[in-house]
Formats: sequence, C-alpha cells, structure tokens
Amino acid sequence: MQGPPETKKAGVHTYVAQWRIYSMAWSTRRHHHRLAIGSFLEDYSNRVELLKFNPDTSSVFSTDSRLVFDHPYAPTNLSFFPSEDPSNPDLIATSGDFIRLWEIHDDRIELKSLLNGNKSEFNSAITSFDWAEFDTRRIATCSVDTTCTIWDVEREAVDAQLVAHDKEVFDISWGGVNVFASGSGDGSVRVFDLRDKERSTIIYENPSSGNPMMRVEWNKADPRFIAAVGMDSPTVVIMDIRFPTAPMMELRKHKRSVNGVAWSPRAGRHVCSVGDDARALIWEVVQGGGLEPSMWYGTTAEINNVRWSAQDLGWIAIAFADKLQLLRI
Repeated sequence: MQGPPETKKAGVHTYVAQWRIYSMAWSTRRHHHRLAIGSFLEDYSNRVELLKFNPDTSSVFSTDSRLVFDHPYAPTNLSFFPSEDPSNPDLIATSGDFIRLWEIHDDRIELKSLLNGNKSEFNSAITSFDWAEFDTRRIATCSVDTTCTIWDVEREAVDAQLVAHDKEVFDISWGGVNVFASGSGDGSVRVFDLRDKERSTIIYENPSSGNPMMRVEWNKADPRFIAAVGMDSPTVVIMDIRFPTAPMMELRKHKRSVNGVAWSPRAGRHVCSVGDDARALIWEVVQGGGLEPSMWYGTTAEINNVRWSAQDLGWIAIAFADKLQLLRI
C-alpha cells in the first residue's frame, strides 16, 4: 500500500490521478469507504482505479496498484454492486462499448462477464447505465442506437430491449420496480413502465428545440422527483412526475453549462449540481421553496461529474481535470 498524492484543507480532500477523471462511484458496502474513478482519455486504452478513503488517518486516500485495471475506451459510468450485504459478490460494473462486470479480490480485479446486446457486428456505444438497488439482478443501459436495454446480470441475458427515443439516449435512471426514465438527443425525458413496453410518457421536452437532454437523475429517496439537464444548459430542471406538464422548479444559478447532478441518496430533499463554472451547488428541493442554493463550493476548473455517498451522506465526490475532490458538507 502506498500514500498517493493528495492535498488537504478543512472539510476537503483531494486526490490527484495520473489522468483526467470523468466517471466515479462510491461503494455501498457498510464501512468500506471505497471509491472508483475512471479515466477520460481519447485513446482506446483507459484505466479504472479503486481508492480507499479514511478521513480519520493522516493519509486520507490509500491505493493498491493491484486494484487498477485497463478499460477499453473511457468508461462512461461506474457502479459498485448496489447492496450493503457483504454476502453479495464484490463487483463493479463499467460501461463503454459494452457493459462489463468485474470481480474485486484483495489482490486483483478480474473480468467476470461482458454483456453485449448488439444485434449486429456494429457496436453501439453505451452512454450510461443504472444498477437497480431494489433488484440487484437488473441493470438498465442506454445507447446511441436509440435503445434502452434491461439486463439480468445473473443470467447474463437481455430481459427487455426498447426503442426508446428518436435519437441517441444519453442517460437512464430507475424510478422503482419496472419503471425508469431516459433523456435523449430528441430533447425529451420519457418515463417507461416495463409492464407496457409499447408506450412511454413524455414528462419533459426541452424548450430549446432539438437540444438534447443529457442528464436524468431520479430521486431514489423520494421518487416523486426527477432532475434533468439539457446540453450546454446552465439550468437544472426539477420535475414532479405527478404533474408532468410543467417543471416544478428550474434552478438557474450556474453561470455555465451543468455537467452532473446527484440527489442525496437517503434524505431525498437535496440535490447537488456541478458545471463548467467550476462550482458545486447544493439545493434544497421543497414545494414552494426558494431558488437559491443552500451551499456552494468553487474549484479551479470545470467540474465534470458528481456523486453523493450513500454510506455517509456528509460526503460528496466531484471530479475536475485530474482531481477527485471529496467535500464534507
């Protein structure tokens, strides 16, 4: 084990990687305090690295060179097995050209399975995925080929594949059993119910005609609410699915494009947004609430992504340039 490069100030811990960071994930295992980070390189060869995080030690981050693995293309998303139960396998999923499941051992990481849903020789890039907490057999993926695919990871087989939009699908998020939302290059956010695969409900259409919806994040703690972000937009749209005709709130305090949103995993009332203005803003989402962020944090570069820890709600991870930064809130 070795102590990697890091810097510290009150409530903030920074890890400096050897490459630009985009994708991130927190482990959901109790007392694990582990994160994964993925590189963003314009090459075929990319990397995923696992870090341990202990804020009570002098060297907050610890790494192990055996827990770094090569990844074809830049991983568009990462997710640990979404369960606290230690009897479950210790897995991490990655997306890019395919969905891959990797098994984590103490001294190595091995490829367990590769999920390929393409029906032709052409590989359509997987833009994102969401691993269902309520049924850990299920992963929902979205693709540039306009489809959303539901995988049974135990059988390594497709449960369902839907032509979901008229253009590329950029993000996907479970809202509950059989229900998910997706955002697309056609400018819409749609909700699907797997019990009726022929229909979907458009709950939002971007008023900027033809402008893609890039981020969709369903609030797992309070499934009435969905957050969504359009391409090159400084606005976070909050929707109440009970009233799909108009947004409940539009959060407009970013000065440049928003790149990521993350709901507080268990509390349900707060959402964090990050963007090209190098700021992370935390909002309290309540009916009739104000449209000012309750907290904000600034960095030295555009923030690419954000993840909120489900094990300790006091920690938020953000990524900018070659830095992973953990913020204590």
